[in-house]
Amino acid sequence: MKSHVTKEREWKMGKLLNYPVPKGAVLQKDFVVRARSAGEKEWQDISCYQVKVDMHEVSEASMAYFDFTGEAEVEITYPGVFFIYRADVRPLSAKVEYSFDSKTVRLKLKHPVKLSIEINKGRHHNLHLFAGEIMEQEPDISGENILYLSGNLKRTSIHRTEELMYKVEKMPLGRTIYFAPGVHYLEECTMRIPSDTSVYLAGGAVVVGTFIVSRARNVRIYGRGCLYLAGFERFSGLNGIRLSHSSNVRIEGIHLINPPHYSVYIGDSENVLVEDISSFSCEGWSDGIDMMSSRNVTVRNCFLRTSDDCIAIYGRRWDYNGDTKNILVTGCSLWADVAHPTMIGTHGDYENEGNILENIRFENLDILEHNEYQAEYLGCLAINAGDKNVVRNVSYEDIRIEHIEHGKILDIQVKFNPDYNPACGRQIERIFLKNIFYMGSGEETSVIKGYNDEYRVSDVVIESLYICGKRVQTWEEANIEVGDFTDRIELR
Repeated sequence: MKSHVTKEREWKMGKLLNYPVPKGAVLQKDFVVRARSAGEKEWQDISCYQVKVDMHEVSEASMAYFDFTGEAEVEITYPGVFFIYRADVRPLSAKVEYSFDSKTVRLKLKHPVKLSIEINKGRHHNLHLFAGEIMEQEPDISGENILYLSGNLKRTSIHRTEELMYKVEKMPLGRTIYFAPGVHYLEECTMRIPSDTSVYLAGGAVVVGTFIVSRARNVRIYGRGCLYLAGFERFSGLNGIRLSHSSNVRIEGIHLINPPHYSVYIGDSENVLVEDISSFSCEGWSDGIDMMSSRNVTVRNCFLRTSDDCIAIYGRRWDYNGDTKNILVTGCSLWADVAHPTMIGTHGDYENEGNILENIRFENLDILEHNEYQAEYLGCLAINAGDKNVVRNVSYEDIRIEHIEHGKILDIQVKFNPDYNPACGRQIERIFLKNIFYMGSGEETSVIKGYNDEYRVSDVVIESLYICGKRVQTWEEANIEVGDFTDRIELR
């Protein structure tokens, strides 16, 4: 074990951890990426995985990842263009130092960061670069309580999941399933994870299939590898990870590439942490992280580029029923090629009295894109209470909206959506927005309104809304329509 002094010296000198890329992984060759620790002479080649984005114009973009300490330098060459006249590195709040010439972009990284590098305004064939923190707690593969699934960098592995889970259930509690670098196919496309089990995806592991956590507790899925589902059709309904009726679940550090349905699906679950993941999708209904009738959920430091809602928070849906409360989404970058970056309230227990969705916080978010043309589905910050739901005690603070191709800043309505709601919602109340920054222009008019005299929106406070650097003072400057059936709506 390294001493504290050795670790401190290593951190100051810097270290860069690159991961192997197995044969069979689907790569994208648009960019040539090299990285090194600051001060090192030798560069390391960083391979780019293919990720498909934007269901309306399905495109093949790039994703690369590595981990580092100290400082790192990155050099990105783009052979596909004759001349680089513009390079954008987003989110802008990352304040990454960079320069470029006619063929190459150069970055200096001083802390872990998740970036989009866009050449000549190109947002469909861009590079998503994830420079992470080196994980200190990789499982010890020599341990007795580990099921080690060896990978092979030169050929794929196929795992009979029924046999694997039989082995796992014979192991003591606190066991770990370890996917080594390589391409791993799950037989029948799924693996059900029992209670008191960790699943580790090493950097360079590519697992083809989905993990299901159902009626389980104390589960951790983590690492630096990828869940890859780009080969499955939309109506297969496969999610990246599905949590159902479960508790004490952690999902950390992995990359989810093109699940045809949700990236992380959370139903009737509690005490859930989703941290430091990335996800990409290009199908209808391929949301990022959706939570239904769930409690005590934290989503932190994630990058979600999806072709449906990035984050959606609901009440009852399917066999999940109950109120949703105590939700925190913080430190994330959200890119909605279609639909909403954030959405609350559509689904609930319409056959009875609806559900209560409460104590929900969005903090320190970068919204890189919102692009939706269907009138019912506009809004970066959207609360659409349907199905007799009550939505209350929601806050949005320190939200930076960089670009809206087509959409609204906010949409707060008690409504009846005929596509999804058998009944209208009941109430939206006590909504607080502070330090909202929109850097673009030409957005549709935002709306705050109730449904009728009984089903109203009340007590909405918008404090410090900035558009193109100017703090707005009036509803006209804010481009917000305050409609009927509202009470105590304030702009400060």
